[in-house]
Amino acid sequence: MTLSSRSIIIDDTTLRDGEQSAGVVFSLDEKLSIATQLAAMGVPELEIGIPAMGGQERDEIKAIAGLNLPGNLLVWSRMRKDDLKHCLGLGVATVDLSISASDQHIQHKLKQSRSWVLETIDYCVKAAVDAGLKVCVGAEDASRADRDFLAQIAEAAQQAGACRIRFADTVGIMEPFGVYEAIRQLRSVTEMDIEMHAHDDLGLATANTLAAAMAGATHVNTTVNGLGERAGNAALEEVVVGLKQLYGIESGVDLRNFTSLSHQVATASGDTIGSRKSLIGRDVFSHEAGIHVDGLLKDPHNYQGVDPALLGRCHQLVLGKHSGSQGVMHAYQQLGIAINRLQAGRLLPMIRQFVSINKRAPQTADLNQFLLSL
Repeated sequence: MTLSSRSIIIDDTTLRDGEQSAGVVFSLDEKLSIATQLAAMGVPELEIGIPAMGGQERDEIKAIAGLNLPGNLLVWSRMRKDDLKHCLGLGVATVDLSISASDQHIQHKLKQSRSWVLETIDYCVKAAVDAGLKVCVGAEDASRADRDFLAQIAEAAQQAGACRIRFADTVGIMEPFGVYEAIRQLRSVTEMDIEMHAHDDLGLATANTLAAAMAGATHVNTTVNGLGERAGNAALEEVVVGLKQLYGIESGVDLRNFTSLSHQVATASGDTIGSRKSLIGRDVFSHEAGIHVDGLLKDPHNYQGVDPALLGRCHQLVLGKHSGSQGVMHAYQQLGIAINRLQAGRLLPMIRQFVSINKRAPQTADLNQFLLSL
């Protein structure tokens, strides 16, 4: 299968891992709106909560399930009998049963052994399957797990009836080359679907997610704006654009209405979006430097790495200290005023002085005043 003929299933976990960000709580209305918008964009899977958290969480999961959105819904659970019972009767078809894969976690968090992990997987996965659930086995801290033991986890999960294994870089310590090798090795020992769950502690969550896709992962976890614990998760918008633009891999997700969802999640989470945040930051499609503006006006591809239309946005040409005559002429043209290159050259010093003093681009009134002073 060629890369361009492959597809990747996005399993967005904004409503689970995104809400696990310190201090973040979504209201039910916010959850319903976020889920509806994600589904409308074509996101095929949504991880929507943790049933064991309590009755209110389960009621909210039921409410999201009651929307009857297209696609698959998942809930997250520890791989424990008492947690599993809370995942039933919610209207959700798939559960991620999570258990530690690394010796660090097995010995120092669970206070158990590798054999106990394998026995627990066998028992709990069979119980979930018998209850009518599809099961993804979440290998927590897989990035620090012994690779041979991870293969044993995959074998135990598959034999017990799981259909997917989640490779979790729980503490965000991996880099793309290591991810590629780890997923390639896992792919060689299991027929199950493989899902990548990346954290951004080193700023590599998106890169690691793309590497996993190249190595044979079938599913990837994302969150809107890269929301998530600590430094966050792989950003939905970055992964979707990266898969398509870099590798020709389709996710089926249409981001043209993403800006409104991005801002809603930022507001609901109390988070802020940096002005230079890739794809969604306020200024990432803004251009000031004269050589860039001139080239962009001649042909957008001269200085366009990503088409802003993919996200329902457009290029913004900003007048500032580094502007050139072409940018000035264009700015006045947008106001319906035609000026020549000589006039633009005379206006440039005024514009540069203005932005140096005011620390902002001149607005319509300012431009009109400059023209009157010529």
